[in-house]
Amino acid sequence: MDDALSALKWSPFEDLGFARLDTHRRLRRGVPEVIYCAGKTPTQVAEIVAVLYDRHGVVLGTRATPEQYEAALRRCPAVVYHETARAIEARAQPRPPIPEDAPYVLVVSAGTSDQPVAEEAAVTAEVLGSRVERLYDCGVAGLHRLLAARQLLDGARVLVVVAGMEGALPSVVGGLVEAPVVAVPTSVGYGASFQGLSALLGMLNSCATGVTVVNIDNGFGAGYFAHMLTRIGAQDR
Repeated sequence: MDDALSALKWSPFEDLGFARLDTHRRLRRGVPEVIYCAGKTPTQVAEIVAVLYDRHGVVLGTRATPEQYEAALRRCPAVVYHETARAIEARAQPRPPIPEDAPYVLVVSAGTSDQPVAEEAAVTAEVLGSRVERLYDCGVAGLHRLLAARQLLDGARVLVVVAGMEGALPSVVGGLVEAPVVAVPTSVGYGASFQGLSALLGMLNSCATGVTVVNIDNGFGAGYFAHMLTRIGAQDR
């Protein structure tokens, strides 16, 4: 049985002509293939959603437009649109209930303008099965807003901290908590922020320990990684 499962992990994909879907990724990674919708036509997104939904019963698409959502909805009535996160989700069954005492991912954003990226991280982790809490608009210009939620910070298994401008918030949070911090630089800021590059470099040069950094605006990557850390932590409980 182990040999058979190992062989299946490296088996087929489905060729749609414009895309070759990795229908066995769930066997290898524990999570089905996620659709990056940007750059795809609404028709292409709809076709991919329909196939993955048929194979797995659960689909996540990131950076989706309302037009792509509408096209997917015509093919799969179970599709819902998370507007702020710009994500589409389809499920054959409701999300499994998560115990109230389950380890949680805490998504922290510096400002309201960072919320689309923060929500992408939060929705990603939720769709994958993690418990998620949110703490928004608590940047370094008013740290009392962050410190007022100290209990929420201390209780997190992993934190995703999203910030633009100078990108200082992950370093602050990293110096306060024991849990790992996934820092997400955003492209929010004026000209000298260079579309998020200054925040990225600031986070990469953080002097706080336990901080790792993903790419600019990559809420999906942060949410996915945070889910993996939380899942590993839950298995160790």
